[in-house]
Amino acid sequence: MRRVSQRSEKGFTLVELLVVIAIIGILIALLLPAVQAAREAARRMQCSSNLKQIGVALHAYHAAHGCFPPGGITEGNCCSTPSKISWAISILPYIEQQMIYDRYDMDQYNEHPVQEFVRQSKIPTYICPTEQETDILARPESGPGSSLMYRRGSYRCMTGKSDGSGWWDSNENRSDEPGGFDKGWRGVMHTVGTNDLSCESVDDVTDGTSHTLAVGEMATYTHASRRTFWAYTYTSYNASAATPETRTLLVDYDRCLRMGSNSNPCKRGWGSYHPQGLGFLICDGAVHFITSDIDMNLFCDLSTIAGNEQARLPND
Repeated sequence: MRRVSQRSEKGFTLVELLVVIAIIGILIALLLPAVQAAREAARRMQCSSNLKQIGVALHAYHAAHGCFPPGGITEGNCCSTPSKISWAISILPYIEQQMIYDRYDMDQYNEHPVQEFVRQSKIPTYICPTEQETDILARPESGPGSSLMYRRGSYRCMTGKSDGSGWWDSNENRSDEPGGFDKGWRGVMHTVGTNDLSCESVDDVTDGTSHTLAVGEMATYTHASRRTFWAYTYTSYNASAATPETRTLLVDYDRCLRMGSNSNPCKRGWGSYHPQGLGFLICDGAVHFITSDIDMNLFCDLSTIAGNEQARLPND
């Protein structure tokens, strides 16, 4: 009788299976940082593209009006005075948002009910993809619009240099009065209204358009009510300043507060979710990445349009 030979089929042992799983885990661990880095590089590129579009819009506005838009219009002192239009609303037609711009009533204050559609509109150009929870309506912490819902954003204009005693986003520190700031400290987009300032032109940027900051990122992991609200003109919610304090570049508002006794520099601070720094639009339309360890005196000098400093942007 013929015997049928039997072949034994050998499968994975438990040890072999665990080794394979371990190898796969190691490969994933090695690849994940590279994937995350590639994604962040793409997000940072998109964020820079947003700033570039804002720069093109600002210069298109300048060509049409003979000056850059004001940071905002506030006809009175901080902190309960309602405001009108801001830089971010003014340039909407130049970033393909004419329809939203047409809904803004120039005869009414920013906080008026008629402005709700504009205040709550999502503008992709004003959102850095690296920043989290931007597609949310929320209430700002202070001012006449604190009970209203505004859409979040990622960018603020540079109002100018400050020593922490006063700011360029209202008329509380008029440059024509005793104790007021040196007018050369003003930035390219500050508040106009009942102070002695008006909108600025390229000719006013005597420090050089290639060495003057115009718009930068402002984000924070903490204290969401102090984040950027792109359409809220009041004081610092879409406008910041330069003070010689490293804490103002942190992407952590609460930590900034703990590092000093004056909260106002933190309200007018900067920050981004990008590792090691943040993007800035320069007055000539170029975009630079400024590292968070920049010399803060240099940062302040770069914020002024007529401070007569010899400031030069560090290399990216």
